[in-house]
Formats: sequence, C-alpha cells, structure tokens
Amino acid sequence: MSISTSVSGGCQCGAVRFRVERLGRASICHCRMCQKAFGAFYGPYVDSVGLTWTRGTPKYFQSSNLVRRGFCGDCGTQLSFETDRWEPNIAIGALDDPRLAPPEVQLVFDAKLPYVDGVPDVPHRPQGEWDQVSDFYEAVVSYQHPDHDTTDWPPQSPPVGDDPQGDR
Repeated sequence: MSISTSVSGGCQCGAVRFRVERLGRASICHCRMCQKAFGAFYGPYVDSVGLTWTRGTPKYFQSSNLVRRGFCGDCGTQLSFETDRWEPNIAIGALDDPRLAPPEVQLVFDAKLPYVDGVPDVPHRPQGEWDQVSDFYEAVVSYQHPDHDTTDWPPQSPPVGDDPQGDR
C-alpha cells in the first residue's frame, strides 16, 4: 500500500510535527530495541518519502551502530527510525490518521513475545469494574495535541474544565 498524498503527524504534546510526501509499506517490528523504544509489545513503523519536520525537531537516540531513533524531547513520543540506507520510517501511531498505515509485514518475528497473538482474546474489563472507575475516565480532559496541524501550539493554559483542543 502506498499513500501518495502528503500526510501529517507529530508527537503527543505538539512540540514536534512533521509531514511526509508519501507513505510506503507499514510494518511491525518485534525486536527488543523496538519493544523498548515504544515501551510496547512491538514497534509499528511505516516507510516514508519526503519527510519534513514542520514544527520543532526531534531529539535522537543512537539505538545501534546503524540506527538512530527520533523522539520528542518534551513528551517522549517515538517518531522515527532512521538509517543512512533508506528514507526514514515514521511511527504509525504518530500519524494524525494512523488508519492510513495498516501493517503489511512483521519483522524480527523470532523475537515476538509469546502472548502477542492472544491479545485479541484477552477479556474486556467487566461492567462491574468499569462502573467503579467510569467517573475517573469521564473526568479526563486531554491536553495532547489534536490530530491535525495547528497554527499555534501550545495553547494558553486552559482554565479548569475548558477543552484545549480547539482549532488554533
């Protein structure tokens, strides 16, 4: 799959934003470095062409002799996987619309955690438990950057109860 229109994305706090001209093949990598970089079961990336940082720039961690990983220095969001061999890979979850990059291939499959395939079968939280915590979740007001480009960011600190995600 290849998306030929430009696609935007960025970190959770909005300090670093990017645009790519085209997305290529999306993958999930099971290697231990990707697991640690994302703090997750695997690292989801998509090949990109024409990456431009449109707000801020990432900080980098040289995770191996061949790869450096870009991330937001403010909020820690994983953004890129970069090497001298090819165009940067972008973290799928950092895209404004991650649905544009459904994984097509799994990499370093032999390092896959043994329980990953069973995750869809993990039961949902029982209704009785949900009732005990629903007031907490309903009270959450997200301060993360919205999933689209904004003129100014971050907004002024919002008064308690205001939604900071309006178009700015």
